[in-house]
Amino acid sequence: MAKKRPQTKAGRPQLTDGEIPVVGAREPCPCGSGRRYKACHGRAAAHAATELVQRPFEGLPGECDWVALRELVPAATVELKLKGGLPEGVPSVTLATVLPMAWPALRRDDGSVLLGLQNDTPSGDISRDLADTLQRALEAAPGTPVQARRAPADGVRMQDLLDAEGAFAPVVHSGFEFWVQDPENAAPDVTASLERANEAAIPTVKLTGVDAAYWCETPDKNHLRWVMPHPEERLLDALARLHAAGRSGLGEGTRLVGSFRAHGLTVPVWDLPSEITADDVEKPAAEFAERLAAALASDAPLTPEERRARGGLTNRQVTLS
Repeated sequence: MAKKRPQTKAGRPQLTDGEIPVVGAREPCPCGSGRRYKACHGRAAAHAATELVQRPFEGLPGECDWVALRELVPAATVELKLKGGLPEGVPSVTLATVLPMAWPALRRDDGSVLLGLQNDTPSGDISRDLADTLQRALEAAPGTPVQARRAPADGVRMQDLLDAEGAFAPVVHSGFEFWVQDPENAAPDVTASLERANEAAIPTVKLTGVDAAYWCETPDKNHLRWVMPHPEERLLDALARLHAAGRSGLGEGTRLVGSFRAHGLTVPVWDLPSEITADDVEKPAAEFAERLAAALASDAPLTPEERRARGGLTNRQVTLS
């Protein structure tokens, strides 16, 4: 058998890591290593794109409400204010909890943009994925939905696009009529989709007297879910102090039952009797906020009763994200 001739690699210019283009995972890596892209420079790119950002909304106006709209609220919208103002031909940009067909974004016929928040995100940074979607929506043709994709690892984030001084004022809706600009004259299939979505939505109301607290109605009982900005360990200590003292409730028949952990923040949850409305809980919530502020200010070691209360609260904590 003839011996195989040794193969020589053709000379090619050497590329730095920053110059390596993105190619298909199974294609040869452009760096010339002879390995597939996914096993070479694609590995670092994938890690950079999927590394989890624990608090993706940190630094945005209304971080607690961003978390609530992402995880807890069925139907809500917020008008967003961009740095430098809106581009020509874009009358408004609106963040929405969810859009029809789970679209990441929609450029409406009039040029306005709807940006969906409750979507699966391809990377570990929701803020970067949202910013990438928003930028593409601003450039999309009117009447066009924007499809999902993995945002570039070095792409901008919502913190780079939004006006840091702009107010973040969620409007909670009873249904999803905000999907269409003229619901009464919508096509039959759109009307049917709206009806299905509205039937599945849990009635929710945002409290006005405290920040980022949302009352919701379920068949057996009502709840208050309150997204709080305080460091988790300090907040749990404060809640334990109040719980051990019998001061963690929001009135007769109410009970602090645990908390969610979502996007780096803690969300205490109360069970409420079914007859307690959002209006009924406004004053008790404001009074609780004062008690909590005092408990947060305490540096005294937890008593045995408070440690037991803290352990119970920790055991009833559920991580949403």
